Amino acid sequence: MNPATDLLSGEPRVLAVGARLFADALGQQAAPATTVDWRPPPEHLTDQLVRLAADPRRPAANQEAAGRMLAAGATLVDVAPAAELVGLAPGEFCHAGPPVQWERASGPMRGALVGAMLFEGLADNPEQAQRRLAAGRGVSWAPCHSRGGVGPMAGVVSPSMWVWVVRDEVHGHTSWCTLNEGLGKVLRYGAYSPEVIERLRWMSAVLGPALRTAVRAHGPVDLKALIGQMLHMGDEGHNRNRAGTLMLLRELLPSLAEAGLPSGQLAAAARFIGGNDHFFLNLVMPAAKLQAWAAAGLPGCTLVTAMARNGTDFGIQVSGTGDTWYTGPAGVPRGLFLGGYGPEDANPDIGDSAITETAGLGGFAMAGAPAIVRFVGGTVADALRASREMYEITVAENPAYTLPILDFRGVPTGVDVALVLRTGILPQINTGIAGRVAGTGQVGAGLVNPPVECFAAALAGLAAAAPPGPRSDPQ
Repeated sequence: MNPATDLLSGEPRVLAVGARLFADALGQQAAPATTVDWRPPPEHLTDQLVRLAADPRRPAANQEAAGRMLAAGATLVDVAPAAELVGLAPGEFCHAGPPVQWERASGPMRGALVGAMLFEGLADNPEQAQRRLAAGRGVSWAPCHSRGGVGPMAGVVSPSMWVWVVRDEVHGHTSWCTLNEGLGKVLRYGAYSPEVIERLRWMSAVLGPALRTAVRAHGPVDLKALIGQMLHMGDEGHNRNRAGTLMLLRELLPSLAEAGLPSGQLAAAARFIGGNDHFFLNLVMPAAKLQAWAAAGLPGCTLVTAMARNGTDFGIQVSGTGDTWYTGPAGVPRGLFLGGYGPEDANPDIGDSAITETAGLGGFAMAGAPAIVRFVGGTVADALRASREMYEITVAENPAYTLPILDFRGVPTGVDVALVLRTGILPQINTGIAGRVAGTGQVGAGLVNPPVECFAAALAGLAAAAPPGPRSDPQ
């Protein structure tokens, strides 16, 4: 149905653009009206939006970037220690989000760094770890994105942790992500109790090597195909990965069984993977990173290539301005809380997992995963509305990732900075919620949007990089 044709046929109708009070008044009078949720862009951004619209490079660059994103591959090829693949030396760590120093680091980020120090044997106790981190003695940390990888929640990665190795053969990129620890009191949520460290040591000593043997024996795994299937099975790739996890286990279990593990270790590994519905998230993330990475570095392109949070700042990167981070204050997710926790216990948004939304998954694909609302809050109608709204700020649809409930429409792909600011619609992200106090762990899950400041700053950067427009003759 064409809305414009529909409005011009039959009885006269009213189109209410942005004026919600006007539309409500018409509704009370039983007058037929169609409401369009539109608002003018902020006046102080108008000149920059005009300059961007006049950039002759932008249409072709955005089209090229979208094409690269849709063409990108994602194949699981190996599992390796971070020291080997990422090149981390003792005392070096990666973390989620844009760069952040200890003084501004959130509770979960500090807690995860403390836990990594204990895991690596660089401190005897949490107090000693905190002192060394605060002083910066023999330790350093940088964003996972700066090394081509991604990390969930605090995203802290240390040399002894094992990572998935995912390859995009189309564009020649390799990305990575740690193995998923499960939910609750885990390092990525800032917990560092003895059971957290013990689990990490088991993952490093047993699970990582076993998965490496299994993946090498099995051969490359087409993650893009698995992600497409999981979307048809009720997952959205961020907070619901149950189908993806079980499909991965089905792929690897025979090779895992043939890896020569003692039966007890094999059972423990299979039980750990099968009992952790989020296990596949750590493969969706590098697959999404590869898709977004494919669009990076095109002059004039206004598409977002990363959205990430460190628990203090929310940052985005844009194709046309390279590795520059544009940041704003991270918001506190609104959602459902575990046990006796409430909003006062929640830390501001954290994690690289918003790379899933950058690639059109997660909050952008909620229409295909209506059950997600029981985990993050809201209603099924909210999930459908969220996905439909994301088409307004993206430039493409991904035929590899389709949503059956929307008549197999491809997920909205390629967030455009200009469209975000012109429409006032911010990307929808669904996420876990970390406790604000270091050592707490997970306290809930919910929904959040980036701060508009990120996009306004990116607009300024893009406008500054745009070629000067045609000069008018003096009058």
